[in-house]
Amino acid sequence: MPIQIVLFDGFDPLDVIAPFEVLAAGVDAAGSALTVELVSVEGPREVVGGTRGLTLRATARLDPARPGYVVVPGASGPTTGDPDEGVATIPVLLSRFADSAAVPLRAAIDNPDVTVAAVCGGSLALAMAGLIEGRHAVTHHLGMDALDATGVHAVPARVVDDGDLVTAGGVTSGLDLGLHILEREFGPRVAHAVETLFEYERRGTVWRAAGHLSVTV
Repeated sequence: MPIQIVLFDGFDPLDVIAPFEVLAAGVDAAGSALTVELVSVEGPREVVGGTRGLTLRATARLDPARPGYVVVPGASGPTTGDPDEGVATIPVLLSRFADSAAVPLRAAIDNPDVTVAAVCGGSLALAMAGLIEGRHAVTHHLGMDALDATGVHAVPARVVDDGDLVTAGGVTSGLDLGLHILEREFGPRVAHAVETLFEYERRGTVWRAAGHLSVTV
């Protein structure tokens, strides 16, 4: 089962590297044949991130028909500025990616054998593409209102597990997303082993649309 992490121009490096490292360590700990790879919509290419030009190489084309996971990172760039003056703000970068990747991402969303996951602003890209309306998701705290405005049920949690859609909010949340995926696929012992290796403890409670509704106390 492959895990495809999607690169696009302006991606946030930590949104990619954090889950990549965690998932790769988990594969080793589980002795699994599960693979983790960097892909792009266009196919193999050098992809320039949004933080000081850090560049990673996509080794394959995103394949929404492959059973497994597709992980969408957020973007890195200025939060303010006039796009009409050529400023590529984070919303602009996410919108460009949403436009270019809408078709394969919709195919992944519609594939019952694929779980789509997103880190930070990645869920906004999915929302901008009109792919997760009515679903539960989280994004960076600065984008929660925008996420809600697209018709997504924005949940202020570290990780939101909505079945075949898993999202994590905040730039460092890729660590928590990766660990949650490991627990889903291999169980808590493998996830704990990777936590111990990285000397990192997961933050927050994973939110699911299950159990009793909360009450005001």
